[in-house]
Amino acid sequence: MLYTSTRRKLNPITATKAILQGISSEGGLFVPTKLPKMDFTVDELSKWSYQEIAYRVMRLFFDEIQDEDLKYCINHAYDEKFDTKEIAPLVHTKTGHFLELFHGPTIAFKDMALSILPYLMLTSKRYNGEEKDIVILTATSGDTGKAALEGFANVAGTKIIVFFPQDGVSEVQKQQMLTTEGENTCVIGVRGNFDDCQSTVKEIFQDQVFAEELSSKNYKFSSANSINVGRLVPQVAYYFAAYGKMLRDGKVVAGEAMNVVVPTGNFGNILAAYYAKEMGLPIGKLICASNSNKVLFDFFESGTYDRNRPFFLTESPSMDILISSNLERLLYHISGEDTELVSDMMTALKEEGKYAVTDKMREGLKDFYGGYADDVKTKAYIKKVYEEEGYLMDTHTAVAYAVYDDYLKETKDETPTVIVSTASPYKFTHSVMTALDSKYEEIGDFKLLEEMHHLIKGDMPKAMDQIETRKIWHKEVCDVSQMKEMVRKFLV
Repeated sequence: MLYTSTRRKLNPITATKAILQGISSEGGLFVPTKLPKMDFTVDELSKWSYQEIAYRVMRLFFDEIQDEDLKYCINHAYDEKFDTKEIAPLVHTKTGHFLELFHGPTIAFKDMALSILPYLMLTSKRYNGEEKDIVILTATSGDTGKAALEGFANVAGTKIIVFFPQDGVSEVQKQQMLTTEGENTCVIGVRGNFDDCQSTVKEIFQDQVFAEELSSKNYKFSSANSINVGRLVPQVAYYFAAYGKMLRDGKVVAGEAMNVVVPTGNFGNILAAYYAKEMGLPIGKLICASNSNKVLFDFFESGTYDRNRPFFLTESPSMDILISSNLERLLYHISGEDTELVSDMMTALKEEGKYAVTDKMREGLKDFYGGYADDVKTKAYIKKVYEEEGYLMDTHTAVAYAVYDDYLKETKDETPTVIVSTASPYKFTHSVMTALDSKYEEIGDFKLLEEMHHLIKGDMPKAMDQIETRKIWHKEVCDVSQMKEMVRKFLV
Protein backbone atom coordinates (compact mmCIF):
# COMPACT_ATOMS: atom_id res chain seq x y z
CA MET A 1 0.00 0.00 0.00
CA LEU A 2 1.57 3.25 -1.20
CA TYR A 3 0.60 6.89 -0.75
CA THR A 4 0.44 9.92 -3.00
CA SER A 5 -0.52 13.58 -2.64
CA THR A 6 -3.93 15.13 -3.23
CA ARG A 7 -2.37 18.09 -5.06
CA ARG A 8 0.25 16.67 -7.41
CA LYS A 9 1.33 13.48 -9.05
CA LEU A 10 4.39 12.19 -7.25
CA ASN A 11 6.27 8.97 -6.99
CA PRO A 12 4.22 7.09 -4.37
CA ILE A 13 5.81 6.73 -0.96
CA THR A 14 5.40 4.14 1.78
CA ALA A 15 2.99 4.49 4.67
CA THR A 16 5.79 5.01 7.19
CA LYS A 17 7.28 7.83 5.10
CA ALA A 18 3.82 9.45 4.86
CA ILE A 19 3.36 9.18 8.63
CA LEU A 20 6.76 10.73 9.30
CA GLN A 21 6.31 13.55 6.79
CA GLY A 22 2.73 14.34 7.84
CA ILE A 23 1.92 16.56 4.86
CA SER A 24 3.24 16.68 1.29
CA SER A 25 5.81 19.38 0.52
CA GLU A 26 3.42 21.42 -1.64
CA GLY A 27 0.69 21.30 1.03
CA GLY A 28 -1.29 18.33 -0.24
CA LEU A 29 -2.49 15.53 2.01
CA PHE A 30 -1.32 11.95 1.67
CA VAL A 31 -3.91 9.45 0.41
CA PRO A 32 -3.65 5.74 -0.49
CA THR A 33 -3.04 5.22 -4.20
CA LYS A 34 -5.98 2.82 -3.96
CA LEU A 35 -8.37 2.34 -1.05
CA PRO A 36 -8.13 -1.25 0.21
CA LYS A 37 -11.08 -3.66 0.41
CA MET A 38 -11.88 -5.58 3.57
CA ASP A 39 -10.52 -9.14 3.46
CA PHE A 40 -12.80 -10.48 6.20
CA THR A 41 -16.54 -10.88 6.63
CA VAL A 42 -18.86 -8.66 8.64
CA ASP A 43 -19.90 -11.71 10.68
CA GLU A 44 -16.38 -11.91 12.10
CA LEU A 45 -16.61 -8.36 13.45
CA SER A 46 -19.08 -9.38 16.17
CA LYS A 47 -16.60 -11.96 17.50
CA TRP A 48 -13.44 -9.85 17.61
CA SER A 49 -12.07 -7.56 20.30
CA TYR A 50 -11.44 -3.91 19.48
CA GLN A 51 -7.71 -4.65 19.22
CA GLU A 52 -8.31 -7.44 16.70
CA ILE A 53 -10.59 -5.27 14.57
CA ALA A 54 -8.04 -2.44 14.66
CA TYR A 55 -5.35 -4.84 13.50
CA ARG A 56 -7.44 -6.28 10.68
CA VAL A 57 -8.32 -2.80 9.39
CA MET A 58 -4.96 -1.04 9.86
CA ARG A 59 -2.90 -3.83 8.30
CA LEU A 60 -4.70 -3.14 5.00
CA PHE A 61 -3.43 0.45 5.02
CA PHE A 62 -0.07 -0.18 6.71
CA ASP A 63 0.98 -3.51 5.18
CA GLU A 64 4.60 -2.35 5.13
CA ILE A 65 4.67 -2.61 8.94
CA GLN A 66 5.42 -6.12 10.14
CA ASP A 67 2.55 -7.89 11.90
CA GLU A 68 4.35 -8.11 15.24
CA ASP A 69 5.21 -4.38 15.12
CA LEU A 70 1.67 -3.35 14.22
CA LYS A 71 0.21 -5.55 16.97
CA TYR A 72 2.67 -4.02 19.43
CA CYS A 73 1.46 -0.53 18.50
CA ILE A 74 -2.20 -1.53 18.80
CA ASN A 75 -1.89 -3.45 22.06
CA HIS A 76 0.05 -0.65 23.75
CA ALA A 77 -2.36 2.02 22.49
CA TYR A 78 -5.61 0.35 23.48
CA ASP A 79 -4.88 -0.84 26.99
CA GLU A 80 -5.61 0.15 30.60
CA LYS A 81 -5.42 3.85 29.74
CA PHE A 82 -9.00 3.40 28.53
CA ASP A 83 -11.57 3.03 31.28
CA THR A 84 -13.37 0.13 29.59
CA LYS A 85 -12.07 -3.07 27.99
CA GLU A 86 -14.48 -2.45 25.13
CA ILE A 87 -12.44 0.69 24.27
CA ALA A 88 -15.38 2.08 22.25
CA PRO A 89 -18.67 0.87 23.78
CA LEU A 90 -21.98 1.15 21.96
CA VAL A 91 -24.78 2.40 24.23
CA HIS A 92 -28.39 1.81 23.21
CA THR A 93 -31.13 4.18 24.35
CA LYS A 94 -34.78 4.24 23.40
CA THR A 95 -34.11 6.30 20.29
CA GLY A 96 -30.40 6.06 19.56
CA HIS A 97 -27.28 3.91 19.33
CA PHE A 98 -24.36 5.96 20.69
CA LEU A 99 -20.79 4.96 19.82
CA GLU A 100 -18.89 6.34 22.81
CA LEU A 101 -15.41 7.34 21.73
CA PHE A 102 -14.51 9.19 24.93
CA HIS A 103 -13.23 6.49 27.25
CA GLY A 104 -9.54 7.31 26.77
CA PRO A 105 -7.22 9.43 28.92
CA THR A 106 -8.50 12.83 27.75
CA ILE A 107 -12.20 11.80 27.47
CA ALA A 108 -12.55 12.80 23.82
CA PHE A 109 -12.58 10.82 20.56
CA LYS A 110 -9.13 12.06 19.57
CA ASP A 111 -7.70 9.49 22.04
CA MET A 112 -8.81 6.74 19.68
CA ALA A 113 -6.15 7.75 17.16
CA LEU A 114 -3.67 9.73 19.22
CA SER A 115 -3.07 6.86 21.63
CA ILE A 116 -1.53 4.91 18.76
CA LEU A 117 0.09 7.68 16.70
CA PRO A 118 3.26 7.95 18.88
CA TYR A 119 3.83 4.20 18.44
CA LEU A 120 3.26 4.44 14.68
CA MET A 121 5.57 7.46 14.55
CA LEU A 122 8.42 5.75 16.39
CA THR A 123 7.96 2.59 14.30
CA SER A 124 8.07 4.70 11.13
CA LYS A 125 11.19 6.45 12.40
CA ARG A 126 12.88 3.10 12.93
CA TYR A 127 11.78 1.69 9.56
CA ASN A 128 13.25 4.69 7.74
CA GLY A 129 16.46 5.06 9.74
CA GLU A 130 15.42 8.57 10.74
CA GLU A 131 17.82 9.94 13.35
CA LYS A 132 16.39 13.45 13.70
CA ASP A 133 14.03 14.26 16.56
CA ILE A 134 10.42 14.40 15.36
CA VAL A 135 8.69 17.69 16.14
CA ILE A 136 4.92 17.28 16.30
CA LEU A 137 3.48 20.63 15.28
CA THR A 138 -0.28 20.83 15.56
CA ALA A 139 -3.24 23.18 15.84
CA THR A 140 -6.26 22.25 17.92
CA SER A 141 -9.86 23.36 18.28
CA GLY A 142 -9.83 21.83 21.74
CA ASP A 143 -9.50 18.05 21.82
CA THR A 144 -6.62 17.11 19.50
CA GLY A 145 -4.20 19.20 21.55
CA LYS A 146 -4.56 17.42 24.87
CA ALA A 147 -4.84 13.98 23.27
CA ALA A 148 -1.63 14.59 21.30
CA LEU A 149 0.12 15.96 24.38
CA GLU A 150 -0.98 12.93 26.37
CA GLY A 151 0.39 10.61 23.68
CA PHE A 152 3.74 12.30 23.05
CA ALA A 153 4.68 13.71 26.47
CA ASN A 154 8.10 12.36 27.50
CA VAL A 155 8.38 10.15 24.40
CA ALA A 156 12.09 9.99 23.58
CA GLY A 157 13.13 11.44 20.24
CA THR A 158 10.06 13.68 19.95
CA LYS A 159 8.92 17.18 20.85
CA ILE A 160 5.36 18.47 20.58
CA ILE A 161 4.11 22.03 20.05
CA VAL A 162 0.38 22.72 20.29
CA PHE A 163 -1.33 25.96 19.24
CA PHE A 164 -4.93 26.63 20.30
CA PRO A 165 -7.30 29.62 20.00
CA GLN A 166 -6.92 31.38 23.36
CA ASP A 167 -10.61 32.26 23.62
CA GLY A 168 -12.02 29.43 21.51
CA VAL A 169 -11.93 26.36 23.77
CA SER A 170 -13.77 25.42 26.95
CA GLU A 171 -12.20 26.13 30.35
CA VAL A 172 -11.78 22.41 30.94
CA GLN A 173 -10.10 21.91 27.55
CA LYS A 174 -7.74 24.81 28.23
CA GLN A 175 -6.89 23.58 31.72
CA GLN A 176 -6.20 20.08 30.40
CA MET A 177 -3.65 21.44 27.94
CA LEU A 178 -1.96 24.04 30.13
CA THR A 179 -1.33 21.55 32.95
CA THR A 180 0.43 19.00 30.74
CA GLU A 181 3.80 17.97 32.13
CA GLY A 182 6.82 16.87 30.07
CA GLU A 183 9.98 18.72 29.07
CA ASN A 184 9.29 17.96 25.41
CA THR A 185 5.87 19.68 25.44
CA CYS A 186 4.94 23.25 24.50
CA VAL A 187 1.42 24.71 24.55
CA ILE A 188 0.67 28.20 23.23
CA GLY A 189 -2.57 30.16 23.17
CA VAL A 190 -3.15 32.19 20.00
CA ARG A 191 -5.09 35.44 19.70
CA GLY A 192 -7.21 34.19 16.81
CA ASN A 193 -9.52 31.34 15.87
CA PHE A 194 -8.79 27.71 14.99
CA ASP A 195 -8.60 28.40 11.25
CA ASP A 196 -5.89 31.01 11.93
CA CYS A 197 -3.94 28.40 13.92
CA GLN A 198 -4.41 25.63 11.36
CA SER A 199 -3.57 27.76 8.33
CA THR A 200 -0.39 29.11 9.95
CA VAL A 201 0.73 25.63 10.98
CA LYS A 202 0.32 24.53 7.35
CA GLU A 203 2.38 27.52 6.21
CA ILE A 204 5.13 26.61 8.68
CA PHE A 205 5.13 23.07 7.30
CA GLN A 206 5.61 24.42 3.77
CA ASP A 207 8.42 26.85 4.71
CA GLN A 208 11.41 25.03 3.24
CA VAL A 209 13.94 27.58 4.52
CA PHE A 210 12.65 27.14 8.07
CA ALA A 211 12.64 23.36 7.64
CA GLU A 212 16.30 23.43 6.60
CA GLU A 213 17.15 25.65 9.57
CA LEU A 214 15.56 23.15 11.95
CA SER A 215 17.07 20.19 10.11
CA SER A 216 20.50 21.63 10.89
CA LYS A 217 19.47 21.46 14.54
CA ASN A 218 18.50 17.79 14.13
CA TYR A 219 14.72 18.35 13.97
CA LYS A 220 12.09 17.13 11.50
CA PHE A 221 8.45 18.31 11.45
CA SER A 222 5.44 16.01 11.49
CA SER A 223 1.78 16.45 12.41
CA ALA A 224 -0.68 14.95 14.88
CA ASN A 225 -3.74 16.47 13.18
CA SER A 226 -5.92 14.22 11.05
CA ILE A 227 -4.08 15.67 8.05
CA ASN A 228 -1.55 12.95 9.05
CA VAL A 229 -2.63 9.62 7.58
CA GLY A 230 -1.27 7.92 10.71
CA ARG A 231 -3.95 9.76 12.64
CA LEU A 232 -6.76 9.21 10.12
CA VAL A 233 -6.46 5.44 9.52
CA PRO A 234 -6.94 4.37 13.17
CA GLN A 235 -10.26 6.23 13.09
CA VAL A 236 -11.53 3.94 10.34
CA ALA A 237 -11.35 0.99 12.73
CA TYR A 238 -14.05 2.14 15.12
CA TYR A 239 -16.72 2.13 12.42
CA PHE A 240 -16.01 -1.55 11.87
CA ALA A 241 -16.17 -2.05 15.64
CA ALA A 242 -19.51 -0.24 15.75
CA TYR A 243 -20.97 -2.50 13.09
CA GLY A 244 -19.71 -5.58 14.95
CA LYS A 245 -21.48 -4.40 18.10
CA MET A 246 -24.69 -3.58 16.23
CA LEU A 247 -24.55 -7.11 14.82
CA ARG A 248 -23.75 -8.69 18.20
CA ASP A 249 -26.57 -6.80 19.89
CA GLY A 250 -29.13 -7.79 17.27
CA LYS A 251 -29.63 -4.26 15.94
CA VAL A 252 -28.66 -5.27 12.39
CA VAL A 253 -28.32 -8.58 10.55
CA ALA A 254 -25.13 -9.39 8.66
CA GLY A 255 -24.93 -7.32 5.50
CA GLU A 256 -27.73 -4.93 6.51
CA ALA A 257 -26.78 -1.29 6.15
CA MET A 258 -26.33 1.08 9.06
CA ASN A 259 -26.24 4.86 8.81
CA VAL A 260 -23.75 6.94 10.79
CA VAL A 261 -24.17 10.47 12.16
CA VAL A 262 -20.90 12.29 12.79
CA PRO A 263 -20.45 15.72 14.39
CA THR A 264 -17.56 17.21 12.47
CA GLY A 265 -15.64 20.38 11.79
CA ASN A 266 -12.37 19.30 10.19
CA PHE A 267 -14.09 16.41 8.31
CA GLY A 268 -11.60 13.75 9.44
CA ASN A 269 -14.03 11.72 11.55
CA ILE A 270 -16.64 11.40 8.82
CA LEU A 271 -13.98 10.84 6.17
CA ALA A 272 -12.91 7.79 8.17
CA ALA A 273 -16.52 6.54 7.92
CA TYR A 274 -16.41 7.15 4.14
CA TYR A 275 -13.22 5.09 3.93
CA ALA A 276 -14.89 2.27 5.90
CA LYS A 277 -17.83 2.35 3.48
CA GLU A 278 -15.52 2.30 0.44
CA MET A 279 -13.70 -0.69 1.96
CA GLY A 280 -16.96 -2.65 1.97
CA LEU A 281 -18.51 -2.01 5.39
CA PRO A 282 -22.32 -1.83 4.97
CA ILE A 283 -22.77 1.87 5.68
CA GLY A 284 -25.74 3.59 4.08
CA LYS A 285 -25.98 7.33 4.63
CA LEU A 286 -23.09 9.44 5.95
CA ILE A 287 -24.87 12.15 7.95
CA CYS A 288 -22.61 15.14 8.50
CA ALA A 289 -23.62 17.26 11.51
CA SER A 290 -22.44 20.87 11.83
CA ASN A 291 -23.00 23.65 14.34
CA SER A 292 -23.69 27.30 13.42
CA ASN A 293 -20.40 27.33 11.48
CA LYS A 294 -22.28 25.39 8.84
CA VAL A 295 -19.85 25.62 5.95
CA LEU A 296 -20.12 21.85 5.37
CA PHE A 297 -23.92 21.90 5.39
CA ASP A 298 -23.93 24.64 2.76
CA PHE A 299 -21.34 22.69 0.74
CA PHE A 300 -23.52 19.58 0.58
CA GLU A 301 -26.56 21.72 -0.25
CA SER A 302 -24.97 23.78 -3.03
CA GLY A 303 -21.73 22.15 -4.14
CA THR A 304 -19.88 25.37 -3.27
CA TYR A 305 -17.48 25.58 -0.34
CA ASP A 306 -17.39 29.18 0.89
CA ARG A 307 -15.57 30.23 4.06
CA ASN A 308 -16.38 33.91 3.48
CA ARG A 309 -18.84 34.19 6.34
CA PRO A 310 -19.07 35.16 10.01
CA PHE A 311 -17.22 32.91 12.43
CA PHE A 312 -19.20 31.86 15.49
CA LEU A 313 -17.90 30.79 18.88
CA THR A 314 -20.38 28.11 19.92
CA GLU A 315 -21.15 25.67 22.73
CA SER A 316 -19.55 22.94 20.58
CA PRO A 317 -16.10 24.57 20.16
CA SER A 318 -14.29 21.57 18.64
CA MET A 319 -16.45 22.13 15.56
CA ASP A 320 -15.85 25.88 15.31
CA ILE A 321 -14.04 25.55 12.01
CA LEU A 322 -14.52 27.14 8.59
CA ILE A 323 -11.71 25.36 6.73
CA SER A 324 -12.38 21.62 6.84
CA SER A 325 -8.95 20.28 5.93
CA ASN A 326 -9.86 16.64 5.38
CA LEU A 327 -12.51 17.50 2.82
CA GLU A 328 -9.56 17.81 0.44
CA ARG A 329 -9.12 14.04 0.55
CA LEU A 330 -12.76 13.48 -0.38
CA LEU A 331 -12.39 15.93 -3.29
CA TYR A 332 -9.43 13.87 -4.52
CA HIS A 333 -11.44 10.65 -4.48
CA ILE A 334 -14.65 11.98 -6.06
CA SER A 335 -12.77 13.92 -8.76
CA GLY A 336 -11.28 10.72 -10.14
CA GLU A 337 -7.96 11.50 -8.43
CA ASP A 338 -7.57 14.72 -10.42
CA THR A 339 -4.69 16.33 -8.52
CA GLU A 340 -4.58 19.40 -10.77
CA LEU A 341 -8.26 20.12 -10.13
CA VAL A 342 -7.87 19.64 -6.37
CA SER A 343 -4.81 21.88 -6.34
CA ASP A 344 -6.75 24.61 -8.20
CA MET A 345 -9.60 24.31 -5.69
CA MET A 346 -7.26 24.64 -2.73
CA THR A 347 -5.59 27.67 -4.34
CA ALA A 348 -9.03 29.25 -4.87
CA LEU A 349 -9.92 28.53 -1.24
CA LYS A 350 -6.76 30.26 -0.05
CA GLU A 351 -6.98 33.25 -2.38
CA GLU A 352 -10.73 33.76 -2.82
CA GLY A 353 -12.13 31.84 0.14
CA LYS A 354 -14.27 29.49 -1.92
CA TYR A 355 -14.49 26.89 -4.68
CA ALA A 356 -17.21 24.89 -6.42
CA VAL A 357 -17.20 21.20 -7.33
CA THR A 358 -18.09 19.89 -10.79
CA ASP A 359 -21.39 18.17 -11.57
CA LYS A 360 -19.53 14.85 -11.73
CA MET A 361 -18.08 15.44 -8.27
CA ARG A 362 -21.51 16.31 -6.87
CA GLU A 363 -22.62 12.85 -7.92
CA GLY A 364 -19.90 11.49 -5.65
CA LEU A 365 -21.51 13.29 -2.70
CA LYS A 366 -24.85 11.47 -2.98
CA ASP A 367 -24.17 9.25 0.06
CA PHE A 368 -23.72 12.32 2.29
CA TYR A 369 -26.44 14.26 4.05
CA GLY A 370 -25.65 17.59 5.69
CA GLY A 371 -27.46 19.12 8.66
CA TYR A 372 -26.76 21.65 11.39
CA ALA A 373 -27.95 22.72 14.81
CA ASP A 374 -27.41 26.06 16.53
CA ASP A 375 -26.71 26.42 20.26
CA VAL A 376 -30.35 26.80 21.23
CA LYS A 377 -31.28 23.57 19.45
CA THR A 378 -28.20 21.79 20.77
CA LYS A 379 -29.05 22.60 24.38
CA ALA A 380 -32.70 21.69 23.86
CA TYR A 381 -31.69 18.19 22.74
CA ILE A 382 -29.32 17.73 25.68
CA LYS A 383 -32.26 18.43 28.00
CA LYS A 384 -34.75 16.37 25.98
CA VAL A 385 -32.64 13.21 25.76
CA TYR A 386 -31.60 13.38 29.40
CA GLU A 387 -35.14 13.87 30.69
CA GLU A 388 -36.76 11.34 28.37
CA GLU A 389 -34.04 8.68 28.16
CA GLY A 390 -31.65 9.31 31.05
CA TYR A 391 -28.67 9.72 28.71
CA LEU A 392 -26.46 12.79 29.11
CA MET A 393 -24.77 13.99 25.93
CA ASP A 394 -22.02 16.54 25.45
CA THR A 395 -22.69 19.45 23.11
CA HIS A 396 -21.05 17.89 20.04
CA THR A 397 -22.99 14.65 20.40
CA ALA A 398 -26.15 16.71 20.87
CA VAL A 399 -25.49 18.46 17.55
CA ALA A 400 -25.31 15.02 15.94
CA TYR A 401 -28.52 13.86 17.62
CA ALA A 402 -30.41 17.00 16.60
CA VAL A 403 -29.32 16.59 12.99
CA TYR A 404 -30.28 12.91 13.09
CA ASP A 405 -33.75 13.83 14.33
CA ASP A 406 -34.10 16.32 11.46
CA TYR A 407 -32.94 13.66 9.01
CA LEU A 408 -35.55 11.19 10.30
CA LYS A 409 -38.34 13.74 9.98
CA GLU A 410 -37.26 14.72 6.48
CA THR A 411 -36.51 11.30 4.99
CA LYS A 412 -38.46 8.77 7.11
CA ASP A 413 -35.35 6.58 6.72
CA GLU A 414 -35.57 3.94 9.48
CA THR A 415 -32.16 2.40 8.75
CA PRO A 416 -30.42 1.47 12.04
CA THR A 417 -28.19 4.44 12.83
CA VAL A 418 -25.08 4.92 14.95
CA ILE A 419 -24.59 8.37 16.48
CA VAL A 420 -20.92 9.09 17.05
CA SER A 421 -20.42 10.47 20.57
CA THR A 422 -17.16 12.37 20.42
CA ALA A 423 -16.67 13.70 23.95
CA SER A 424 -17.69 13.10 27.53
CA PRO A 425 -20.17 15.63 28.94
CA TYR A 426 -17.58 16.21 31.70
CA LYS A 427 -15.50 18.07 29.13
CA PHE A 428 -18.18 20.72 28.64
CA THR A 429 -19.72 20.93 32.09
CA HIS A 430 -21.07 24.48 31.93
CA SER A 431 -22.71 24.10 28.53
CA VAL A 432 -24.27 20.75 29.44
CA MET A 433 -25.46 21.66 32.93
CA THR A 434 -26.98 24.99 31.88
CA ALA A 435 -28.83 23.11 29.15
CA LEU A 436 -30.47 21.08 31.90
CA ASP A 437 -31.26 24.01 34.20
CA SER A 438 -30.56 27.76 34.06
CA LYS A 439 -29.76 27.74 37.79
CA TYR A 440 -26.23 26.60 36.90
CA GLU A 441 -25.58 29.69 34.76
CA GLU A 442 -23.43 31.58 37.28
CA ILE A 443 -21.42 28.55 38.40
CA GLY A 444 -17.99 27.88 36.86
CA ASP A 445 -16.98 24.79 34.88
CA PHE A 446 -14.91 23.22 37.63
CA LYS A 447 -17.49 23.57 40.39
CA LEU A 448 -20.05 22.01 38.08
CA LEU A 449 -18.01 18.81 37.78
CA GLU A 450 -19.38 17.53 41.09
CA GLU A 451 -22.91 18.59 40.17
CA MET A 452 -22.62 16.61 36.95
CA HIS A 453 -21.14 13.66 38.82
CA HIS A 454 -24.38 13.40 40.80
CA LEU A 455 -26.25 12.93 37.52
CA ILE A 456 -23.91 10.39 35.94
CA LYS A 457 -23.48 6.98 37.52
CA GLY A 458 -19.98 5.57 37.96
CA ASP A 459 -16.61 7.05 38.77
CA MET A 460 -15.57 10.50 37.66
CA PRO A 461 -13.01 10.20 34.82
CA LYS A 462 -9.38 10.36 35.94
CA ALA A 463 -8.86 13.20 33.48
CA MET A 464 -11.13 15.39 35.62
CA ASP A 465 -9.75 14.45 39.03
CA GLN A 466 -8.55 17.64 40.79
CA ILE A 467 -8.05 19.31 37.42
CA GLU A 468 -8.73 22.80 38.77
CA THR A 469 -5.81 22.68 41.22
CA ARG A 470 -3.16 21.23 38.90
CA LYS A 471 -0.08 23.33 38.23
CA ILE A 472 -0.09 25.47 35.09
CA TRP A 473 3.10 24.68 33.14
CA HIS A 474 2.37 26.57 29.91
CA LYS A 475 1.66 30.31 30.01
CA GLU A 476 2.69 31.60 26.57
CA VAL A 477 0.17 33.52 24.42
CA CYS A 478 0.97 35.00 21.01
CA ASP A 479 -0.50 36.69 17.94
CA VAL A 480 -0.98 34.64 14.76
CA SER A 481 1.98 36.46 13.18
CA GLN A 482 4.26 35.30 16.02
CA MET A 483 3.57 31.56 15.75
CA LYS A 484 6.65 30.63 13.71
CA GLU A 485 8.90 32.59 16.04
CA MET A 486 7.38 30.73 18.99
CA VAL A 487 8.32 27.44 17.34
CA ARG A 488 11.87 28.68 16.84
CA LYS A 489 12.05 29.89 20.44
CA PHE A 490 11.08 26.47 21.82
CA LEU A 491 13.34 24.44 19.54
CA VAL A 492 16.37 26.66 19.04
